[in-house]
Amino acid sequence: MTRHQRLDKLKDTIRKYSRYVSPALLAASLVAIITIIALFIPPYIGMADNGDYFRMLYSNGLYFNAPDYDSLYLGYFNKQFGIFQYFNENGATLTSSQSLLIRFSIWVNQWFDQHVFDIRVQGAILTLLYIAAVYLMVEALTWKMPAKYGYIVAILSVFVFADTAYTAFFNSFFSESMVWIMLIYLFASGLLMFRKRYNDYAMMGIFFISGLLLTTSKQQNAPVGVIIAVIAVIYIFVRKERSYRVLMASSLACLMLAGVATYVLIPKEFVNINKYHAMTRGVLMESEDPEETLQSFGIDRQYAVLNKSIYYEPYTTIDVDSSLLEDEFYSHYGFVSILTYYIAHPEQAGKMLDLAAKNAFTIRPPAMGNYEKSVGKPFGAQTSFFSSYSELKRALAPKTFGFIVIWMLVILGIYMPHFIAAIKAKHVRSMLRLPLILMVMLMGLSGIFVSIIGAGDADLSKHEFLFTAAFDLVTLTAIADAICRHLWQNKPEALKKA
Repeated sequence: MTRHQRLDKLKDTIRKYSRYVSPALLAASLVAIITIIALFIPPYIGMADNGDYFRMLYSNGLYFNAPDYDSLYLGYFNKQFGIFQYFNENGATLTSSQSLLIRFSIWVNQWFDQHVFDIRVQGAILTLLYIAAVYLMVEALTWKMPAKYGYIVAILSVFVFADTAYTAFFNSFFSESMVWIMLIYLFASGLLMFRKRYNDYAMMGIFFISGLLLTTSKQQNAPVGVIIAVIAVIYIFVRKERSYRVLMASSLACLMLAGVATYVLIPKEFVNINKYHAMTRGVLMESEDPEETLQSFGIDRQYAVLNKSIYYEPYTTIDVDSSLLEDEFYSHYGFVSILTYYIAHPEQAGKMLDLAAKNAFTIRPPAMGNYEKSVGKPFGAQTSFFSSYSELKRALAPKTFGFIVIWMLVILGIYMPHFIAAIKAKHVRSMLRLPLILMVMLMGLSGIFVSIIGAGDADLSKHEFLFTAAFDLVTLTAIADAICRHLWQNKPEALKKA
């Protein structure tokens, strides 16, 4: 058999099976299989508690029931928690859409056990949501793409979406699972509207709901609703029907309000924790003269002794919750004043941005175990099962903010000709892709800036999760478009097919 005959036979095979298994279905199926193996077949994989679980547990009707739980922090994954049987006196520590997921998971769990909550129930619910999100995302990337290219994109997608650095969050109470899944839904629905795949009203509904859940999933995501509302204005003009435009405009207005409300509802306790780190682990840490820096904020220079300290230290020079610190320290600065300081000191800002970049490509937080203690793994051991992509990304990605800037410019540059051609052709739907990509990149950048300005270098790898997620989705989209040559379809007659 000649080489051409073998190629023809391969093409025939692809055509035959593509009628039954689309690239999107293939990717979603493989991601489902790999995720089920990782999360629901022993040894179970999850995320150890870093001390933040209490924020979500008590107010949602759960409590720590493991007698040795204190020895598990950071090192071991725990899958079972108690369910309050009587009155729960604990109020909400913070407002988050994640509470909806936890309460629904408890309700499902109580079909099987009224007293003990198994976090794998939540993991199963998130996995179902995830499989659907992956299907929509790959469908958006491969719609009208030749099958030979579509399956390549599907396999590449599996390496990203099935990576256990992402899916391990499903068996945890960290909001990163909600952030990741809702970001995929948001991006996929926006791309599907660009591709004119599925009903626009249905995609608008997914776009709005996922954007709302994403914005309200954690306090740090407050800017997300504002970014979506501003950048996605172009989506209002996709259709001429008044009903569509009113619904889309109303959705964007709601997302704007959700972003503002998420910021306003941040509890005072967490405001002070973040402000403390923003100064001690940010502004002062990179300052050549911490005492002079404090004076520029109107703060007594003696507080320079707090430089590089952490809010949670057991032995401190002053009570971090004292009224003295409230009056003489916290009250003298905020997000705007710190931002102004960094703008006035670009060299110091550059150091903080480079520090952030070193953690911006790490999906899995370091030193947080993935296994149960009973498995016998060392304290803090992390799984290597299907994690090639996350390890490769962590090892190879340049660790400077300059690379992030170059990456953004390259992505925007390769999509700009198509956007300009769409403007000349007055084809609004074809204009959607670039604003959508810009929107997701700005959301990722907000994760970096809010982390630095709002909390310094405290827990950076976890606070920058939104950026690493945005980076993966945008880069995967650019690769998929390059494979099928969508990037070069800039002629007016080709825009409707892109």
